[in-house]
Order: sequence, then structure tokens, then C-alpha cells
Amino acid sequence: MAEERTQMIIVTDDGFAEDDRAERLVAGTYGEVSLTDLEAGLPDDRPAALALNLANDADARAVAPFFNVVETITISFPSFADGRGFSLATQLRRLGFAGQLIAQGHVIADQYAHARRCGFDTVAIDARLAARQPEGQWTSQVPRINVTYQNRLHQAAQIA
Repeated sequence: MAEERTQMIIVTDDGFAEDDRAERLVAGTYGEVSLTDLEAGLPDDRPAALALNLANDADARAVAPFFNVVETITISFPSFADGRGFSLATQLRRLGFAGQLIAQGHVIADQYAHARRCGFDTVAIDARLAARQPEGQWTSQVPRINVTYQNRLHQAAQIA
């Protein structure tokens, strides 16, 4: 029996957006994999866009050899009080991951600026959290994002 997927809301600097990952999975244009899947080897007929789902205690160095085949990495946040996902995101960016990085789960609006500074592009939250912490609480954090991985990347590209 297929695992039922909770519909998530994507938080961006511009506000809430629809999560299209489930539709992309059904369409076959997107595939979710685990680190074990990558280590075992992937078939040639895999989707063009691969998303790696990681626990917040994963070893970033074990993921680095697969940066060339992974477009998106989603890091799980089982609790807003567990900050290991922030550290993992920072390590992945320092090792050179340039794809999309998503914090998914129990991230709260007050942590959004920190998540962006650690290298996350977006946050995925469930509808219940979005109802408790509406879009305005998230977007009010955007001015606090002053030094992000993305800004440093853009600055480096302008210098080069």
C-alpha cells in the first residue's frame, strides 16, 4: 500500500507557496531517494530530478559524493527544539552542495531567518503549523536575513 503523503506548505521569502512535489512524483519527473538508495546505485531510467531525504543526524560527508546526481536535499526537523538540521545544512553548503535545500517539519517562524542563513532555500511545514503561524509571521522574518549562503554565492559570482 502506498504511503500517504501529508500535503506541505512551502515557505519562501515571498510567503507561502504550494508544494508541487507530490504531483511531480506522480508525473515521474521527480524521484525521492534515501542515502541507502544512492549508495546501492540508481537505475539508468531514474527521474531527471532526484530529491534526497535526510534525517537531521546524517553525515554530510557521506552525502557529498552524490551532489552531482541530487537536485534537492530535504532535511527532517522532528522538533523545533532540535537544531541538528541547521548544522547539517551548513555542513552540506560548506562541502559544496549548490542545489535546493529544504527544511521540513517542525520549524517555526522565529527560526526562518536562521534557516536561510544556514543555507536552506525554503521550509516545508504542514497545514496545522501554517494555521498557527500564518504567512505574515514568516515573511516578517525576511528582513532579518542579512547574510545567507545565497547572497554570498551571488556576490562571489559577481566578483568572478
